[in-house]
Amino acid sequence: MEVHFDGKRALVTGAGKGIGRDTAKALVKCGAEVFVLSRTQEDLDSLVQEYPGIRPVQCDLGDPVATKAAVESVGPIDLLVNNAGINIPQAFLDVTLDTFDTVMNVNVRAVLQVSQIIAKGMVERGTGGSIVNVSSLASKISAKACTTYCASKGALDIMSKVMALELGPHKIRVNTVNPGIVMTNMMRKIGYDDPDKAGPFLSRIPLGKFVEVDDVVHAILYLLSDKAAMVNGASLPIDGGFLTS
Repeated sequence: MEVHFDGKRALVTGAGKGIGRDTAKALVKCGAEVFVLSRTQEDLDSLVQEYPGIRPVQCDLGDPVATKAAVESVGPIDLLVNNAGINIPQAFLDVTLDTFDTVMNVNVRAVLQVSQIIAKGMVERGTGGSIVNVSSLASKISAKACTTYCASKGALDIMSKVMALELGPHKIRVNTVNPGIVMTNMMRKIGYDDPDKAGPFLSRIPLGKFVEVDDVVHAILYLLSDKAAMVNGASLPIDGGFLTS
């Protein structure tokens, strides 16, 4: 299945590393004009070195004033990937209000704010568009020390469905991808490429392996594309069948 985004303008948040970075590069390869947002200037610089056509925007999505200015600066967008997200692990009884607010601000509030700005432009132009919010399997299952993260991804899933309901009449589709454990460089560094450490998790995945970044990127590209023209309000688990166990 070939996907083309010639003539389309895309924005990817949290594009400095991992899923967001590889999504941005894939969108360039598919012909889109790509804007990337990250709070880390060094990551943006290295990404532009790899792909000089990418348009970088430095911004901390935890700051709503800076977020508004940054997103408005990129102009009209046809394809939006809300990938930025954070997790601050704490046991339930240790969760602080500051931690809760920090996680919810980035994982939920920023998605609301960015999507409102972009979707209003889509509606005004009357050209439609596609939004993919990067959620997590943590919206569907509980995990120790992940109270705020699980809560934020659960909120993101249902907010995405409301977005799909209200924006659908304007030909704007909204979907989420919900990856399980993704084998990023960070996951390898903490030992999840060690069969002994990974065994208990892998035993619950029928396909017997963790998700790779490309697995998520390919799903995002599909949902952004016209190949998914009738997919709206969906939450797509990318988990090798974990939820079936």
